[in-house]
Amino acid sequence: MQIIKNFSSKLLRHKYLCQPRLHSLYYSTVKDADKQKDLPLASGYQPKIVEDAYWEREHRHDNLPKIGGQRCKRGTYRMLLPPPNVTGNLHLGHALMATVQDVIARQQSQLGYQVDWVPGTDHAGIATQVVVERTVAAAQGKTRQELGRSAFLNEVWRWKAEKGAGIADDLRKLGCTLNWQREYFTMDKQQAHAVNVAFERLFEEGLIRRRNSLVNWSTHLRSAISDIEVELMDIKEPVEISVPGYEKTILFGRIFDFAYTVVDGEKLEDGSTEEIVVSTTRPETILGDVAVAVHPLDPRYAKYRNRGEVKLKHPFRQDTIPLVFDIFVDQEFGTGAVKITPAHDKFDFELATRHKLEPRQVFTETGHVVEEFPEFKGKARFEVRDLIVDKLEDLDLLREVRAHSMQLPVCSRSKDVIEYMIVPQWFLKCKDMAKDALSELHSGRLQILPNSFDGEWERWLEDCRDWCISRQLWWGHQIPAYHITDSKGTSHWVAALNEKAAREKAVKLMGSEDFEITQDPDVLDTWFSSSLLPFSVAGWPDEKYRERYPLDLMQTGHDILFFWVARMMMMGLKLTGQAPFQRILLNGIVCDAQGRKMSKSLGNIVAPQQVVQGASLETLTKGLQESHDAGIIKSTELKTSTEGMTKMFPNGIQECGTDALRFTLLSHNIKNHFISFDVNACYTNKLFLNKIWQALRFTMGSAKGLGITLDQFESLQGVNLSLWDQWIIGRLAETLAICSESYNTYNFHLATAALKTFFYQNLCDTYLETTKTAIANRTPDAFIHVGTLTACLSWGLQAMAPFTPFVASELLQHIPLNIELKLSEYRDATLEEEVNEIVNICQSVRQVKSRNQISKRHKPQLSLFAQNLEAEEVLRRHLPQIKVLTRCNDVELQLLDEDSKFSKKLNFFSTAGPLCSFGLRISDEVAVPKEKLNEMQKANHKKLKKLVTELQRYRMRLDNEAFQMLADKSIKQHFENKVKELEAEISVLTEMAA
Repeated sequence: MQIIKNFSSKLLRHKYLCQPRLHSLYYSTVKDADKQKDLPLASGYQPKIVEDAYWEREHRHDNLPKIGGQRCKRGTYRMLLPPPNVTGNLHLGHALMATVQDVIARQQSQLGYQVDWVPGTDHAGIATQVVVERTVAAAQGKTRQELGRSAFLNEVWRWKAEKGAGIADDLRKLGCTLNWQREYFTMDKQQAHAVNVAFERLFEEGLIRRRNSLVNWSTHLRSAISDIEVELMDIKEPVEISVPGYEKTILFGRIFDFAYTVVDGEKLEDGSTEEIVVSTTRPETILGDVAVAVHPLDPRYAKYRNRGEVKLKHPFRQDTIPLVFDIFVDQEFGTGAVKITPAHDKFDFELATRHKLEPRQVFTETGHVVEEFPEFKGKARFEVRDLIVDKLEDLDLLREVRAHSMQLPVCSRSKDVIEYMIVPQWFLKCKDMAKDALSELHSGRLQILPNSFDGEWERWLEDCRDWCISRQLWWGHQIPAYHITDSKGTSHWVAALNEKAAREKAVKLMGSEDFEITQDPDVLDTWFSSSLLPFSVAGWPDEKYRERYPLDLMQTGHDILFFWVARMMMMGLKLTGQAPFQRILLNGIVCDAQGRKMSKSLGNIVAPQQVVQGASLETLTKGLQESHDAGIIKSTELKTSTEGMTKMFPNGIQECGTDALRFTLLSHNIKNHFISFDVNACYTNKLFLNKIWQALRFTMGSAKGLGITLDQFESLQGVNLSLWDQWIIGRLAETLAICSESYNTYNFHLATAALKTFFYQNLCDTYLETTKTAIANRTPDAFIHVGTLTACLSWGLQAMAPFTPFVASELLQHIPLNIELKLSEYRDATLEEEVNEIVNICQSVRQVKSRNQISKRHKPQLSLFAQNLEAEEVLRRHLPQIKVLTRCNDVELQLLDEDSKFSKKLNFFSTAGPLCSFGLRISDEVAVPKEKLNEMQKANHKKLKKLVTELQRYRMRLDNEAFQMLADKSIKQHFENKVKELEAEISVLTEMAA
């Protein structure tokens, strides 16, 4: 028992420890320290039971003082969870962001910071209104207009209550250590006040103004929408597409050439009138043409450069339009001549502005032709397309219709084809604010990770245009702007927090009380309220907000870098005078295992809880059917989603548990542009966690067999550790170092990979196996092995805890925390290389055994042939471990020299790197099939070919003059040694195969 005394003789001394760890997270473990040895550990890892037990402990200890409160505090670490939309449930993209931030929060807490991580949800104006409209239509058979604004908004608030609660529940189940006392909703009282104040201040400063301008317009929603809600559909050939509001599908992917007759043009030889043929994909907008444009250097139209004003006869109006020259016209598009319709096209709008051309509107807000054109008035835009094409043909002006590839702008919410419209909207001037946001990056005050997005930040902000902040919706922050009209018809706009304040401002402005006042019924863009979040959730405009502002880190998806992150920077600098954060961490978009984006059309959308709890195919398809019945997804989406889901998960999804989900998400480099999530990999990680579970069960059982308990191990200082004990602690030290570095660089995939290698390959598959003989025989070394296993599990699980909090919390109840261990003493590169060579030898032997189906019944005998005396010495030190790891009945070692002869009794043989070659002999009672011997020969020849190729590669490097001049001495020595090792291994393998 002297060994035990050596372990427990010292109290913890912080100078020997790594960074302080799980005190704040595992106070219950310490609180119940006396009960640890009596706690049972289940026979296997069962996620649901482990997670339920975790929450039971959390509930039980909610009111107990936490030991973390007694630690040295380094200050507050602030983060804001990007608010999920209340349109539905948490998806894998949310789960990734939440897991990343939770790992950061837990690590910062371990370092002694008071983490203030704020949760919330976003009202998501358009998205939520669309989905609730669908559910109302499905349940009540009414449109929102039929229901009325007040009743409809009541339906939306009911939806928000249900979905918001579900999102919060999902985040809790994910294990997120959020500060729920500060939970917000982007339309709660505090946020609404902040939004109104921000609007008023920006309005008063002249930065917010109302004007007519071209915007993305959804005729189905009857609202302007943001650029992020516009999807560009690539069309390669003519295709019919379903458009909301039309019973029949609409054909897209064609270009139409038609002629404009030149007024007073020359008569051509064939008697026809001079004309200019233009190309367009939108013949329905001809009614609003105000010009035809060509490039000034286009030789096809050079003759018109020297003429005076060239007029063209409009085919449907009793007027003419001019021919203009503009360097931005694409000469390669169609005929090189393009029609200009500024009221319904972005390019045309800008060109018309340059040439001072007045736009003419063709369509109403619902997408029907305006009354100005009696022949077509009231017709839907895509119905009138065919009528106009037919009319052009009747007028002998249609020249050609052909296939044409194009990008069709579609509303991501309603799937309506976007109509660019000039409508009165509120705009925020962003130019100066964008410059300030850009200077944060250029000055070095702002860091974006990965830095490849610096260019994106610059691109957006250098070309930042005015922001359209108004939306023609019912759900959202009603714009705090009031329209004032007096009896003379004079009108003004004022911004105020309420109608009373607006009236007071109106009296001062109008000089009397004789006016009518009406609040704008439109609402603000969702991104406007979201851009205020870093300071609005802190209490702004109350000055106390500075106590909780700015954030230490802004972490979110790279796809909203401009739409949200840059705007937060602009608004933060403008309204508070201080940047809302100085570091941005961007993650990629979560895709399926094939790298495809999650979408209803592919049927590859998987909810986090489906992965956590598991789901049968029947359950998955039933969920899709319920969404369809509720009006959330359409019939076409139901069909494709069901087909996709059936193809991806024919046997459903196996239960993986929350820890496996978290670990899998962070096994990817989150900074990659896309992150391919594989449910099968998630299940594999569940098995990995069970491997750790079984390692602890073995350790606890071993301790019990030795008559001790794990809590007796307090220190490994002064203990005479074997080479393999030292090796595994050295591997632990390296693993913890990688984890520490990965937190600093946010390369969490390196930490998860290191932890998996340590627990799976180093601890469980290697070191633990080498301890079994000593433990079974109860030798003195057995106590040291158990102590070493305990220390590795304790420190290793603490490193795992931020990634897998549930299973780590469960297992750490059974292990003493902070076992005294000076890790720096065990980083031995020579020992690590030596043990790695031994492990590789054992793997080579096991591969031969596996390939030839050699099992225990064959009573395998292993013969090792050392390449030289040094190799023989190394091998002899590790013979007991080699015997265990190769699972052979016996191991013999001999030096390979000129007198050595391979025994003819060896049934199988091969090489195992620079140290040795080996042979296997099996019991005479078991015959070796001839085909197995042939397979062995083929495997050795294949290996020989690989070794020769590798040798040639090393020799080529050594023969390279540049390498000899530039490489340092150690690198050259490494290459020379490698050549010698390969030559020796090739020589032996050649002889053995002869």
